[in-house]
Amino acid sequence: MSAPLADIRVVEIASFVAVPAAGALLADLGAEVIKVEVPGGETLRHSTPRRMGYRSQVDESPHFHMDNRGKRSIALDLTRESARRALQRVIDRADVVLTNLLPQRLERYGFSPATLREARPELIVAALNGYGNRGPEANTPAFDYTAFWARTGLMDSMRDLGSTPSFLRPGVGDHSASLALVSGILAALRTRDQTGLGQEVNVNLLHMGLYITGNDASLVATSGQDTRRHDPLKPRNPLWAHYRTADDRWIFLVMIDSQRYWPAFCRAIGQPELEHDDRFHNEVGRYRNSTELTERIQAVFAGKPFSDWEAHLTTQPIIWSPVRTLLEATQDPQVAEMGVFADVDQPGVDGLQTVAPPIHLSAHPMDGTRPAPALGAEGEQILREAGCGPDEIADAIDPEGSP
Repeated sequence: MSAPLADIRVVEIASFVAVPAAGALLADLGAEVIKVEVPGGETLRHSTPRRMGYRSQVDESPHFHMDNRGKRSIALDLTRESARRALQRVIDRADVVLTNLLPQRLERYGFSPATLREARPELIVAALNGYGNRGPEANTPAFDYTAFWARTGLMDSMRDLGSTPSFLRPGVGDHSASLALVSGILAALRTRDQTGLGQEVNVNLLHMGLYITGNDASLVATSGQDTRRHDPLKPRNPLWAHYRTADDRWIFLVMIDSQRYWPAFCRAIGQPELEHDDRFHNEVGRYRNSTELTERIQAVFAGKPFSDWEAHLTTQPIIWSPVRTLLEATQDPQVAEMGVFADVDQPGVDGLQTVAPPIHLSAHPMDGTRPAPALGAEGEQILREAGCGPDEIADAIDPEGSP
């Protein structure tokens, strides 16, 4: 069976995470993805483990490989007219243009969605930015730290009562947005199959952040009242809270339907008498007496180390999770069983691992082992395929961007 996106050609004009991650997923699905990169290479290409503060002999960027695997690379300085003319020749053969350049820059370069689609109505132009493609902030630069995390209320609401705002880990909002962008592109390709016409696909990080927190956001928008933060000393449901163990690790209880699990939980922590305590006999009672019950549960968990609780609770009919460190998560047997991490097939490089695609298709395996391309490695070939002659190629490719 052929790959789902076999014969689809994508031109990716983007850097950093969200749009390149979408391009990688399209490549995983069989598309030919041509990555247009700045001469010298984008920042993440050079973000090796040692430069990021890790001890490692691997002189490659694992996260760059994750978001750029399976692509072809051409390095062009789009401030140069000859480079833009050459890129237009490449776009003329594409099915999809994928970009995170701001609207005003696309307009300045002659690659706005309207311009591209006026010449080729069948073209799909998929764009992602911080705050949307219209309005006063359409051209405001953004990262997911700003538009997805801080601006949407996620940064404020995802902190316990009394604690300071937490720092977003790299790429969290970007990878979420990449999935939305791929979904939109697939829908647009399906529509083009039916009508012959392309369209614009737009995703922005502001909307994505509010969608990710949509359970809260829809309630707040409906009620006009802000969300309540979790109070670790007085949770609304003590069976939906985290507790510290004797060795300063954490157990996370997630029994949202607390009444159903209350008897089993009391037995699991060796406190069967709590089941029949009138103060805690139902959800209302546990809420009203939350502080007292939480202190009781915390004292129990503080009596044993994390490993003892993990071994014991695994045998109990309750819903919970050990709070893993990220290192522990990478070594989790279930993670290994599902093939979450892949050894990148990069010649001459041992130990380079990355995260495999999060989509599993039974008829089209995607193992994530393909490497990212070397900077500009296929530049001349890509331009020859687009019909550029030797002089055009020489004029278009900046010597600093050549391999």
